[in-house]
Amino acid sequence: MSTIRLTMAQALVAALAAQKTVVGGRTLPLFAGVWAIFGHGNVAGLGEALHGARDILPTLRAHNEQAMAHSAIAFAKASRRRRMMAVTSSIGPGATNMVTAAAVAHVNRLPLLLLPGDVFAGRRPDPVLQQIEDFGDGTVSANDCFRPVSRYFDRITRPEQIIPAFARAMQVLTDPSECGPVTLALCQDVQTEAFDYPASFFAERIWQPRRTRPDEQELAQAVALLKGAKRPLIVAGGGTLYSEAEGELARFCLAHGIPSAETQAGKSALPHDHPLNLGAIGVTGTGAANDAAKHADVVLAVGTRLQDFTTGSRALFADPACRIIGLNTQVFDAGKHGAQPLVADAKTGLAELEAALAGWKAPAGWSAQVQASRDAWLETAARYTAMGNQALPSDAQVVGALQRQSRTSDVVLCAAGGLPGELHKLWQAGAPGGYHMEYGYSCMGYEIAGGLGAKLADPAREVFVMVGDGSYLMMNSEIATSVMLGVKLIIVVLDNRGFGCINRLQNATGGASFNNLLRDTRHETLPEIDFAAHAGSMGAISRKVAGLAELEAALAEARGHDRTSVIVIDTDPLISTDAGGHWWEVAVPEVSGRDEVKAARKRYDSALAARDN
Repeated sequence: MSTIRLTMAQALVAALAAQKTVVGGRTLPLFAGVWAIFGHGNVAGLGEALHGARDILPTLRAHNEQAMAHSAIAFAKASRRRRMMAVTSSIGPGATNMVTAAAVAHVNRLPLLLLPGDVFAGRRPDPVLQQIEDFGDGTVSANDCFRPVSRYFDRITRPEQIIPAFARAMQVLTDPSECGPVTLALCQDVQTEAFDYPASFFAERIWQPRRTRPDEQELAQAVALLKGAKRPLIVAGGGTLYSEAEGELARFCLAHGIPSAETQAGKSALPHDHPLNLGAIGVTGTGAANDAAKHADVVLAVGTRLQDFTTGSRALFADPACRIIGLNTQVFDAGKHGAQPLVADAKTGLAELEAALAGWKAPAGWSAQVQASRDAWLETAARYTAMGNQALPSDAQVVGALQRQSRTSDVVLCAAGGLPGELHKLWQAGAPGGYHMEYGYSCMGYEIAGGLGAKLADPAREVFVMVGDGSYLMMNSEIATSVMLGVKLIIVVLDNRGFGCINRLQNATGGASFNNLLRDTRHETLPEIDFAAHAGSMGAISRKVAGLAELEAALAEARGHDRTSVIVIDTDPLISTDAGGHWWEVAVPEVSGRDEVKAARKRYDSALAARDN
């Protein structure tokens, strides 16, 4: 057997570089690069190995470990899980900074390879700098924090262990049903230890998505349910896009007259002008989609986790006889809510369903009813996004301004807070992937780093990042990274001086405005933050605009700029789109001295009774 003597770190890097995929007929590296911030736990081993491979496996540096991982996650999402990136940090705070991002990847079913440095396997210098010591367990390190947020976790304590560990990591990262973050914790002494690795470990391997076909019995049961439906509805989730099934979905809807609603992750699977696209569903859904869900008797859930924002905390599908068909690669998701499982790839599953349903269409009255509801919603939404001249525009009006300046190929990207709800309801998505939302984990700080990853994945598309002032203050350092790498973003900062979304939720549950808007916090003086000056100090082209007309002009100018632009606009923290939407279960105190809380509790109890009965 032919062998090559390398350090464990060198062997890992060589194996990473050997993994390939095919996209659009082109063979490409599966790993587009490695994000790295070096420290004593990875610089000597993995750092030296990455330097040696820098021409075939690019190393990128950012300013925050969590942000690096967010960029890698966004890259994988924008690449529809066909390509991915790895992220390495030192032992200690660098590693634990990445745990939040690991949870983002875990919830959203996205591939992310985490390579944190770890303790010395030999233990002779213990405790080393940044080492966590467990008084009762000598095998524990800070990296054990990754276990609950990793699909696969391994600690490499001998150099030869990387061979089976890497094989298992690749299985998880590329499997449609298991896909999620993998953590390989690399003991820092082992990174530098040599071993005679079999040459086969470095052989090129091409990974392509597995297209699982549905079981014949499950397919027959799903077909029978759909053929018996009088008011069928499709819920398109992120799995539709990851499977590249948007064409099959569009044809399926038209062939059978079935309307489709979209989750946050599934939005853009159908273009906004598709006649059977009812738009967003659930807590942040459109009136058209939620009305259809209320009356639906069969729901075909395609590639969705059916989480509470999608199902209105299990109250949205109001027909007691409603049946759900769970078309999903993952059995765990396919059977949720007592669904009839249809375990299959979305693209393959929809194609086989369409063939089996040949000649069948939903009742014409149902199709006409939902199309009329769709038209009515579009008129309603247009009123919320229309131009206005008030001093503090609403988030919806800012969305409208961006929409009017957008092109079909553009990407709008956002994450936590109130903006995702407004975008979910109101944004009119064009090409697939043009709506990029991290709302599975609703992670503040994802936005700018995520924009960086999305732009790296598809440099030809203009990426517009929408971010609130609260999230901007949590993580903005990758503006500097975007300038450094020449990766242009257009960032719109909506400044409502605090956490406006949670303030509105606080008020809706009877609470007084407290500790969310800056004016309602304990303070000696209120900060006057110049976001434009701050962004400019990191190399961005930046300006603050006085209203919607100036915003649109600035957006048009930014499209022509050669580097990242940041546009700041003040917005009203109290206004949100009150049309559409659905109840969401947020527990309200049973005992309170506030009349507002008591009233909110009564509303909560009534909503629970309506759902559970």
